[in-house]
Amino acid sequence: MCLTISSTSVFSLISGQCYFISCQLYQYHYVEDTKTWTEAQEYCRKKYTDLATVSNMTDMKRLLEESTGNQTEAWIGLNNRTDVTRTWHWSLPGVEFKDDGTRWDVVYSTESGSKKIHFIEEEKNWIDAQKYCRDHHTDLVSGLNQLDQVKLSDGKDYWIGLFRDTWRWSDGSSSSFRHWNETLSPGDKCAVTMLNEEQGRWKNANCEDQNPFFCYDDNVILIKENKTWEEALYYCRDNYNDLVSITNLDEQRWVQERAKNASTPFVWLGLRYSCFLDFWFWVSDEVVGYKNWASDVSNDCDMSGAMDTGGEHQWVTKQDNETFNFICSKS
Repeated sequence: MCLTISSTSVFSLISGQCYFISCQLYQYHYVEDTKTWTEAQEYCRKKYTDLATVSNMTDMKRLLEESTGNQTEAWIGLNNRTDVTRTWHWSLPGVEFKDDGTRWDVVYSTESGSKKIHFIEEEKNWIDAQKYCRDHHTDLVSGLNQLDQVKLSDGKDYWIGLFRDTWRWSDGSSSSFRHWNETLSPGDKCAVTMLNEEQGRWKNANCEDQNPFFCYDDNVILIKENKTWEEALYYCRDNYNDLVSITNLDEQRWVQERAKNASTPFVWLGLRYSCFLDFWFWVSDEVVGYKNWASDVSNDCDMSGAMDTGGEHQWVTKQDNETFNFICSKS
């Protein structure tokens, strides 16, 4: 027996299993027509949202599942903007680089597993080291929390997952995910994913080449209006679908990209606390399985969930009469 909560706040007990509607917050589309990178960008912006942004290996798997035909390469939305300042990123998706003036005197090269730091004595260039770590563990060690676990005293230099580049996504997102297969060729400023390779690794190509391409549809939207939680809920239901639900890490990363552009320190989510049943629930009937709470969670009446638009983008509890921007799901 399990408990479900309907979008009209009616509680019901269903024997056997929980039923709820799950929808993806973004959808990839493979377009077989061959175009230059700029033509592909124009097509995607007209027909969908933009050329594909890829945030992690889960996205890569979804992307490749959409491809059909016998083409070997397809454009994604990454291009080299040499007119912008090089930006530092961590290799591990979801870890954001904070420029606090730290001077990086020693370069550590490690791999990050889910719980362990592994030191690899083989000598590789940075791209090959990243590939090795992702193939055998999780990623190159990324973020100050992981660096705190690194203890080396042999005087050698080791790679870490910190890099900087001028590559930017077509939709302006700050995704730091890079999936290069080889050292980049000079002069080629647009990225393709190789469809004939198992993991779809990327290489840079001439932007004037003719290739098929991947677009994406965004099923969430940031509303830059300040409303209470209930006002935000009815706005989303009247104009779109619902206040957004987040059920896994991939959706968290997608929503936090939109939250970064908010004009308030927090954005409302479709997360509500039930005093009657003493637990949190998503108004779209999704189960609160995945959680990203900050340390202090208040289980009080008249509380709703919001996301921090800066920092670690964790969820926080707020009095639902406070006013913030909010994020709606479109379908």
